[in-house]
Amino acid sequence: MGEDTDTRKINHSFLRDHSYVTEADIISTVEFNHTGELLATGDKGGRVVIFQREPESKNAPHSQGEYDVYSTFQSHEPEFDYLKSLEIEEKINKIKWLPQQNAAHSLLSTNDKTIKLWKITERDKRPEGYNLKDEEGKLKDLSTVTSLQVPVLKPMDLMVEVSPRRVFANGHTYHINSISVNSDCETYMSADDLRINLWHLAITDRSFNIVDIKPANMEDLTEVITASEFHPHHCNLFVYSSSKGSLRLCDMRAAALCDKHSKLFEEPEDPSNRSFFSEIISSVSDVKFSHSGRHMLTRDYLTVKVWDLNMEARPIETYQVHDYLRSKLCSLYENDCIFDKFECAWNGSDSVIMTGAYNNFFRMFDRNTKRDVTLEASRESSKPRAVLKPRRVCVGGKRRRDDISVDSLDFTKKILHTAWHPAENIIAIAATNNLYIFQDKVNSDMHRGRGRTAFAGGCLIKPGKKGFTATNHRKPTRLSALKFTSFIPCFNRAQSFPRH
Repeated sequence: MGEDTDTRKINHSFLRDHSYVTEADIISTVEFNHTGELLATGDKGGRVVIFQREPESKNAPHSQGEYDVYSTFQSHEPEFDYLKSLEIEEKINKIKWLPQQNAAHSLLSTNDKTIKLWKITERDKRPEGYNLKDEEGKLKDLSTVTSLQVPVLKPMDLMVEVSPRRVFANGHTYHINSISVNSDCETYMSADDLRINLWHLAITDRSFNIVDIKPANMEDLTEVITASEFHPHHCNLFVYSSSKGSLRLCDMRAAALCDKHSKLFEEPEDPSNRSFFSEIISSVSDVKFSHSGRHMLTRDYLTVKVWDLNMEARPIETYQVHDYLRSKLCSLYENDCIFDKFECAWNGSDSVIMTGAYNNFFRMFDRNTKRDVTLEASRESSKPRAVLKPRRVCVGGKRRRDDISVDSLDFTKKILHTAWHPAENIIAIAATNNLYIFQDKVNSDMHRGRGRTAFAGGCLIKPGKKGFTATNHRKPTRLSALKFTSFIPCFNRAQSFPRH
């Protein structure tokens, strides 16, 4: 699609003031469904917006990442716990899609206390011709009915209906930080700071506590649970991370209460690097199993690490996300940025990993070649058909024209939430109240690539002077990695999607 078409997709009445952002409009989670055809975002205002991939874009190489608004609904409302005099925010902490079983889609959304199951259905036909009412809609006198007619279905404008199916409440004393759907498609787990509960999707009034790290005396508390996830293939295995930087793999076959882990993944601390901030920056903010189930990906404040399930002693790979911030930890502690929780994501083939950073930068690491790139998600750098230029943060010395000094980084602009399409090189980046979608895109002019390449998600990608390049398996082709195709702002949703 051309630039004019992309512009028409945006309702300009919601884009009058780009600098004005309300707290409720900030995106708090992003999640593709299992096919990648739907993309859901949640915000701090308790709203969920679902984007659908345009059907005609699948066969168009230049616009495969085109998504449009499919449905929006209010998932959570602000509440107040009168017993504890505690206000419960409506902010959506996590969204997880359930595997599709029929024509309908289902997803789980949660705030700090309550998890809800939603069903999304389509309706494009309506029944007409019932025998009980006349053409004006009035009830007929049955004594006057002499013949019966068969009702028929007539086409109507497509209508997307979102209905709440289950509400899972009163299961957590502390704030829920993660939910994960089991591979058995019948159960899911939810984790808060001290406990992990196992739920059945059909039962709302009770759950089973499978992890409890709350000490008898809260003064003895030394760590909290930060994230948890089920294994993608083995329904009995799950992992949870802690604020001390450790990972615990648990097997539900061993005991009903998994207080004793099966494996402990923990990297020995280097005494020479010990500082006041060591424990804070080692806290794991996100953990993700690879699609194969063999590896785990974790994110702490400064690094992303890849762990092998068969090797507990140390990670097999460690990538520095923004090591240049190590000298600024004191100021980051003072403005609370050091407590930011960044997420991480695998690509479909588990060969490339992605995570966010500050200044609206996001980082990508190729596991095969050990190459990495820093890209920026912003209105200024993202233009239709334009290749995203690699960015570089300069600590000192000579600077190139496009380099940015570490002292010039904007810490209010941060990429905390990212998602990767499960099968294709399409990524979703949440930056404050904006949603950016990028994709690998084939140039119209075909010419031969040079140099070493690395496989990533169905194409061979390598860094080049003009962005990334790649070669196809059969015929070498130049690609622009993560070329901007569809800039979809999440509008000022307080205006565009009114709260009910």
